[in-house]
Amino acid sequence: MDKIREAFNGKKANIGYIVAGYPSIEHTKEFLRNYDKSSLDLLELGVPYSDPLADGKLIAEASFTTAANGVNTDSVFEILKECKGEFNKPIVFLIYFNLIFSYGMEKFVKTCAQYGVSGLIVPDLPYEENGEFFKLCTAHKIALVPLISVTSAYRTDKILTSGSGFIYAIGAIGVSGSKRASNERLAMLVKELKSKSDLPVAVGFGVKNSVDANEVKGYADGAIIGTAIVELTAKYSGKELMDKISELF
Repeated sequence: MDKIREAFNGKKANIGYIVAGYPSIEHTKEFLRNYDKSSLDLLELGVPYSDPLADGKLIAEASFTTAANGVNTDSVFEILKECKGEFNKPIVFLIYFNLIFSYGMEKFVKTCAQYGVSGLIVPDLPYEENGEFFKLCTAHKIALVPLISVTSAYRTDKILTSGSGFIYAIGAIGVSGSKRASNERLAMLVKELKSKSDLPVAVGFGVKNSVDANEVKGYADGAIIGTAIVELTAKYSGKELMDKISELF
């Protein structure tokens, strides 16, 4: 969790998302080995899943294809194992709860801690059902990042009772890659969240380029770009990919 705090310390955080193993396991390893030299302050690493309900078409297809190619939770841990010590910036998993449940909750959290995962984003695990898992994460010093949208703000107080690391403010009504809600509406949401929590607030969904990112950073502590980065990973690699990602922010 300390690494997550550092990502927001004294600056507006650039947060990116990639699908682990897409377009190949070697590509992801190369990404991680270049991570510290990139403009990213925090990386969300998506664990491939056959039915990623929060994702738009492009990310869903990348995740489904990667899962169909045999990349699973163990594969992602193996990637981190092989790249351990080659980057210092924080990694946060974006993972669906069925994968955690089938792996075994305690075993999964312990393995995350072993390989330096700083936090978890679990889109399909509501706060009403995350009590046991939140305790496990807390015991192993792994953040459980809360997701709060413009349509779920009325539940903010309860959601924040079992969240840590940072707040993921969902900027679109719909899946990733959707059109972002108005800046006025999002600024009000972020203001409310910051009045109720000391956690930094980052906005994702509907943030696609430098114009969007700079608008979001005007009222939030960080901007999250996912779909546009996943699209870039299919076309570029190495330093060229990192340069393209820098242009997005």
